[in-house]
Amino acid sequence: MIDSLNRQNILQHFSVTENDLLKVINEALSKGGDYADIFFEHTFSNNISLRDGEVNRASSNIDFGVGVRVVSGDQTGYAYVENTGISELLKAAKTAASIASIPLKAASPVEIKESRFKNYYKIEKPWLDISAADKKAFVQRLNDRIFELDSRVIKASVSLNDSTSYVLFFNSEGILTWDYRPMSIMYGSCTMDQDGKLENGSASRAYRKGFEFLNDDLIETLAKESVAQTSLMFEAVKPKGGEMPVVMGAGSSGILLHEAIGHTFEADFNRKNVSIFSDRLGKQICAANINVVDDGTIENARGAINFDDEGVESQKTYIVKDGVLESYLHDRISARHYNVAPTGNGRRQSFRYAPLPRMRVTNMEQGETPEADIIASVKQGVYVDNFTNGQVQIGAGDFTFFVKTGYLIEDGKLTQPIKDINIIGNGPKALADITMVGNNLKIDEGAWTCGKDGQGVPVGQGLPSILVSKLTVGGE
Repeated sequence: MIDSLNRQNILQHFSVTENDLLKVINEALSKGGDYADIFFEHTFSNNISLRDGEVNRASSNIDFGVGVRVVSGDQTGYAYVENTGISELLKAAKTAASIASIPLKAASPVEIKESRFKNYYKIEKPWLDISAADKKAFVQRLNDRIFELDSRVIKASVSLNDSTSYVLFFNSEGILTWDYRPMSIMYGSCTMDQDGKLENGSASRAYRKGFEFLNDDLIETLAKESVAQTSLMFEAVKPKGGEMPVVMGAGSSGILLHEAIGHTFEADFNRKNVSIFSDRLGKQICAANINVVDDGTIENARGAINFDDEGVESQKTYIVKDGVLESYLHDRISARHYNVAPTGNGRRQSFRYAPLPRMRVTNMEQGETPEADIIASVKQGVYVDNFTNGQVQIGAGDFTFFVKTGYLIEDGKLTQPIKDINIIGNGPKALADITMVGNNLKIDEGAWTCGKDGQGVPVGQGLPSILVSKLTVGGE
């Protein structure tokens, strides 16, 4: 769909002209700002939810507006409006300029330079062309399939969310670009009753795709995963806690990278000397066989972007290369502070927010060791591969995340299923304690959302199986 958008029709979509853009940028720079940008966004969101065998909720929302940002040294001014009338745009620009004003200096003339970037989310069937009835059929099908798979299922909850965003961006460097951003999330959960004991499990998939996202294979996968996870919970126990080796399975274990170290690599925390890695750039921080990347170019991934919310082309950024801290994750402000190019990590929840350095799809490149060999190397420990959430203290690097299910490792074999434990550790230490890296990198496709400073943005994460020699497991 993005391929059918051009300079003329995206300007028409937002009812602005090139002359309007230049007027707003000039007003934004009128108080002496160093840099200014304008972010237009028009988002259509839909949800269909099913519970107790029938659709019990459906909603739609349209969000429309423009944010104007002005940067002067270390000061940032930001204002937004919910329409694109030129008088309102100029008022927002004036407000942002006043917040970030410095002694007036002559502004350089701005010339419009169209920038087009590679498209990482090609759409076959736009969500805006799909009826609610067509979507409902898949929601009902997932519900029915969950019940068919196991007679112990007593309740299912299913939801489908889709959104479509038109984005137009222009800045004082003359960069003019636009995007058409889809998002789709399918979620299924079930509750099962076994001899009066209740357990529940869930599964989700999220992509930047259109209606082609929905198919029979997806329905079957989500149904089987949610039923299998719930069934496992009946067998699982809460293990004894303590410090022990932890094997993290491929996929959603990427939460270790996101929570334990990803946030501490975001450049605003380092620029302000808050992060524990603020003085480690260019230094060895882990084994030489470890490479950690943040990648916005994985096609159709939830965290993929064609360009970030500052008009910077998406890229694959090495954070850790051969065990050395190679780069922070930069927006334009931090990149200027460090005198480096921005990495395409300036992201915002919507036009109502100024962008911040944020992750996209954070993962570790795979090594050469089979997962079976990693497990076999552990005499007593745990294997974990199913997570729900986590958090980190940026300054100290201490983290915790919640493990839904996993297994005990005894004498190099997976034995008793385990559930409902916390993994606790310190990011730099955990990274340094990775002693084995698997050959099975998997990018998790769940509906992950990252929160920071009151903003939530879609992200992805991934990991090959790894062995962390010591982590604290919170159990019995």
